[in-house]
Formats: sequence, C-alpha cells, structure tokens
Amino acid sequence: MALHLATLHSDLVGRAHPCHPVACADRGQSMLSQIMSRAEAAFAAQTPEQASLSFFAAVEGLGASYLQTRFYRRPTMRLTSASHWAAGGFITRVAPDTWPGSSAFDYVCLECNPLLTAIRESRTRYRFSDFAPRHDQGFKAYWDAMSEANIYDALCATSYGPDGSIASLHLGFPEQDLAPEESFAIQMAGLVLTERLISLSTPPPATPPKLSARERDCLALAADGKTNWEISVILSIAEATVRFHIDNARRKLGAVNRAHAVACLLNQRLI
Repeated sequence: MALHLATLHSDLVGRAHPCHPVACADRGQSMLSQIMSRAEAAFAAQTPEQASLSFFAAVEGLGASYLQTRFYRRPTMRLTSASHWAAGGFITRVAPDTWPGSSAFDYVCLECNPLLTAIRESRTRYRFSDFAPRHDQGFKAYWDAMSEANIYDALCATSYGPDGSIASLHLGFPEQDLAPEESFAIQMAGLVLTERLISLSTPPPATPPKLSARERDCLALAADGKTNWEISVILSIAEATVRFHIDNARRKLGAVNRAHAVACLLNQRLI
C-alpha cells in the first residue's frame, strides 16, 4: 500500500462531511503534493539552520515575511513569558533588522506571550490569532507590537521530543489572504520541518518503533486524508478498530496526536 503525507480531515481540518473513499483520492493526492513541495528541501537538509532557511525559501513566494525556529527544553520552573524566552534554543530568525531588541519585541517575548497555552496543551499546529483574537481589545497592544515586525498573523508548527524537548516554527504573514487548505498544507509541512529539527538535534532511538501491518495501513490512510469511517470502509473493519490501531501507532511513535504521528513516520523514514 502506498503511504503518503497528509492527515485526517475530521481531526485536523474540521471538514464537516466525509466524502466517499474513492472521491477523496484526488483531493488527498493534491494536498500531499502541496505539503511535500514545501517540506522536501527542509527534509533533505543536514543542519537545523539549513532546514529552516530551505523551508522559508519554499514558502516565501506565498507571502511569508517572518520566520523563527527554535529547539529547546520546556522550562522546569513555572511557564511564563520570561521563562519560555530564557529557555533559548533559537536557530534562525528572518525578521526586519529593527525588530529584535525593540520595545515591541521585548513586550511580546518577555511580557505578553499568549502562545504559552499552546505549549501547555501540547498543540502541534495553530495560529497566533487562535490565542490572541484580533477582535479582542485585550490583545490590541500585542498586535500593535506584532505590526512592527510586519506580522498580521502567523502559522505555527510544534513538535515534542524526548525529555521535554520542543522544536517550533513561527511563520509570519503581513496579510490574511491564505486559503484554509493552503494554511493547512503549510502547517503540515511545518511539522515535517520541526520533526527534522528534532532529529538533527537528538540521536535517533536505538531501536526504531515497529508498527504492525494494520497500524501502518490505518495511519497511511489517515495520512491520505481519510476519516475513521472512510478507513473502516476501505479496510472492512469497525470504526472503533481503526481508532484503536491509529492510537497504538501514535503511542509507539511518541506522538501527541495524529498529525504529529504522520510527521514522525515520515521523518523516521517509516513511510
């Protein structure tokens, strides 16, 4: 069975209605092509810096104007804006020259970082505006500060490794003009990047995880964008059995959710 990179529509994109398994195939392949076109160079890179810059080069034409990548360990002390910043691990930053060290920069990094909730909840993909709604006046100062970096909103991807290690990508855009599926493809490609950052910074496991044939089949179909129901139809098994196999695969891979499991599978060359 061919294995591809994508993820479940229902869990990760929030599409309201499943399509027939056959009808979904072309759309899944199109999404796969978008994801791989943005992730391929980063996946082939041999250093964290090269991976970060290769990824930015692949998405700059879509309007991206800001990038920050990090690999760090989650602070053992209480997670605050300051302790999160002090954890360091900055790999690459593409930003206006006047941004780092400015009062606006210090404000969002040291005083008002709404993205800490994403770390506490082990989120793997999100936007800045998910945690700092633009219509909320309580975040007006935050967005005023972000505007100095020419950021209207940013797409984020985060991977969680062993011993509290975290690799993150922040990709800023000056305008809100990306279609939902384009945003999804960029974030999934971003997860390939953050998994690559972890693998370049930590030794591979002594014994790679071994998935059963059924676990591989279920996760592969999930990667093609199939819902649990669609997978159950294709494999002629119960929907509950599909959930069981995918969750087993997720645990073996040490992934926090299905999207993370797909990225782990690709990065470890198990796909």
